[in-house]
Amino acid sequence: MSAALGPSAREARAVWIGRRRYGTVHDLQERLVAARMEGSIGDTILLLEHAPVVTLGRNAKRDNILFSEEGLAAQGVELHQTARGGDVTYHAPGQLVAYPILDLAPDRCDVRRYVRALAEVMILILRDHGVESGTVDGLIGVWADPKAPEVWAGQPWAAEIAKVGAIGVRISRWVTMHGFALNLTTDLAGFRCIVPCGIQDHGVTSLRELTGRSPSPREVALGLAPHLARALSIGVAPVQDHEGASDEEVVTLLLGGERARDAELGQRGAPATD
Repeated sequence: MSAALGPSAREARAVWIGRRRYGTVHDLQERLVAARMEGSIGDTILLLEHAPVVTLGRNAKRDNILFSEEGLAAQGVELHQTARGGDVTYHAPGQLVAYPILDLAPDRCDVRRYVRALAEVMILILRDHGVESGTVDGLIGVWADPKAPEVWAGQPWAAEIAKVGAIGVRISRWVTMHGFALNLTTDLAGFRCIVPCGIQDHGVTSLRELTGRSPSPREVALGLAPHLARALSIGVAPVQDHEGASDEEVVTLLLGGERARDAELGQRGAPATD
């Protein structure tokens, strides 16, 4: 079991919902957060990829968006303001996005440990595909050395560093929202429309650019329960695949009541733990 967070007997539900527009999923997150606060649902983890979109965190500087809203729209890129932490981020197909809706109370009320746990999930995924990565003091996210992706001894020993995974969270009454985005096969040209996370000194990279491997977000997501369990120190049921569900069906699935949820959990069997 990871030491990132204290042991917990809780079990989270994880669902892969495929490619979705940002605004739709943001609204879904807000509804899930409200339901989690009132105790009508359990811990839930959304796994997905987004259509092209630029999002601004609450501390974002507009100067870090290098195109006008009209210029972004002409390229098929949406623009959304959010209340998450951090600066400017770009999401696009080929990027695995995870939005955990977790109640950290009463035994996991530590923001820094939670953020480190999200980083650990991405580090474990990358390790599965031959990339060693880690965090960098003073910088948020997960980083790798493009010159030697199979080695990570920390920034001081890296030939150069590039960001492969972003983190941005919002926590209200200890219920989490937003999460992480890991570049798997993302077309990195899209990042030219922003200064990613406001960091000008370092570039971005992807698993495909680092290794030539091209696992799909769906492939990675469906096998992610053990890594989520290990990093977050909670039980995680096998990831459900609801890629073909409509937006309305996803809402019904996730907010349709505990009785339906318990029935589905019983059919799937024991959760993954580490």
